[in-house]
Amino acid sequence: MTMTENQPSVIDSGEFTVTRTISIAAPIDKVWAAITEADHIARWFGQKTVLDEVAVGATGVFSFDGYGDFPVLIEELDPPHVIAYRWGNDNANAVDPIDRDHSTVFRFTLEPLAGGTQLTVVETGFDTLRDPAASMESNRGGWDSELDELVAYLEGDS
Repeated sequence: MTMTENQPSVIDSGEFTVTRTISIAAPIDKVWAAITEADHIARWFGQKTVLDEVAVGATGVFSFDGYGDFPVLIEELDPPHVIAYRWGNDNANAVDPIDRDHSTVFRFTLEPLAGGTQLTVVETGFDTLRDPAASMESNRGGWDSELDELVAYLEGDS
């Protein structure tokens, strides 16, 4: 089975954002589950996911082998079209795992397409980090590989 080919992520250095839009040959409800339910998220994004619930203000942790645990907070929710996660990073600490003044937000937007779903992720807030350019470049590569894994997960036989 051939997987859908998608363009890579794009950095906007002026706006301090990383954006990627992909097409997935899967219905919107299946894509929504894959980006909001912990057991699905862990199949393509990192290795382990914990989410209290899927609601604004809910918290959790996304874990990546070799990179550690990243605390997350759901900031926006409009099922099955929009979910935004704020996540902690190198500025996080035990007292304030998600420093709102020094963290990024990644926002997934889903739109139905003929034969599937268009997913756009926009990660913002890099200007609040210690090294915005390095963080944007690292996350650009991350979104390329992780969203390719999402396509493979949803379009595969799993």
